[in-house]
Amino acid sequence: MNMSRKKRILVTGSAGFIGHHVVMALQHNHFEVVGLDVINHYYDPALKYDRLKEQGFEKSRISYNNCIQSSDIASRQFIQLDLTDAHSLDKLFQEQQFEIVVHLAAQAGVLYSLENPIAYVESNLVGFANILEACRKYPVKHLLFASSSSVYGQNVEIPFSTSHNTDHPISFYAATKKANEVMAYSYAHLYGIPTTGMRFFTVYGPWGRPDMACLHFAKCIAEERTIHLYNQGNMWRDFTYVDDVVTAVTKLLLRAPKIAKKRAPEAPFRLYNIGNNQPVLLLEMVALLESGLHKKASIDLLPMQSGDVPVTYADVDDLVTAIGYRPRTCLEEGIGKFLSWFKAYYKNQAMEKAA
Repeated sequence: MNMSRKKRILVTGSAGFIGHHVVMALQHNHFEVVGLDVINHYYDPALKYDRLKEQGFEKSRISYNNCIQSSDIASRQFIQLDLTDAHSLDKLFQEQQFEIVVHLAAQAGVLYSLENPIAYVESNLVGFANILEACRKYPVKHLLFASSSSVYGQNVEIPFSTSHNTDHPISFYAATKKANEVMAYSYAHLYGIPTTGMRFFTVYGPWGRPDMACLHFAKCIAEERTIHLYNQGNMWRDFTYVDDVVTAVTKLLLRAPKIAKKRAPEAPFRLYNIGNNQPVLLLEMVALLESGLHKKASIDLLPMQSGDVPVTYADVDDLVTAIGYRPRTCLEEGIGKFLSWFKAYYKNQAMEKAA
């Protein structure tokens, strides 16, 4: 591998919420970044194209399997590609010779996995298998991949620790994320691929997904639509601000797992929770959004829905030990930053529609 050039990183899901923020953060001199996204229609792709525009990629320049350079940052590229397209993915790895892969692409959403499980098989299982195979065939120095707090399923021990049993996922989305973890472990063990799994806990912030609580609730309040809260509103979430997640990811990507000789034959594989380590009642988020938007929410309290859990709570001690960093943004601060983006983004959208 040519070490004279900058380190080249592949970020999959780069038009997505977390992927966008990771790409924007990797702008210093040590990295060349290639973003990849299929740009599907799980939610309005206009938001994805707007994220890409922030990265310097105009919609008119994007076409399938065509790698383009950002208009803003010379060392940033983007390719629209479906991870189930194994041939094109193989060719991309062969041409680019990635040193680090940050795999954030996935079919997300607990509820949608009840409606369309095959989409999760294709993206989260087949797509991830193709990533693993490409990392084996064209060896990388570190593979990082997104897992989810959903893998804890019926676990009742809190806070959730990576040492806890996760054999009982209660949604198919969670089952595919658990499958990703064991698939990745097997490749790390068999082929020595240094691999890090990251269990994200309820990430929120600017450019978020419209199906996630923060943006969905804000739009409902702004548009005077009803918010549905399950388990009669008694839902606690370990809300994690996206900048904290990005900081953890960028610190972890330079700390590839190694095997201590005394511990062989353990695989070069590690799992970390990335959460705020402080669960908050969902109604508190609603109250902060009401305050920031100067509008009262219409709330409908409903029973618990299938595939959901009442509490998420991350034990992040292992993360702190590994990188010396603990997510720290309180919900009030994070919601304030989110609302600054929300108001500006949707004001601009309204002006564009009116023009």
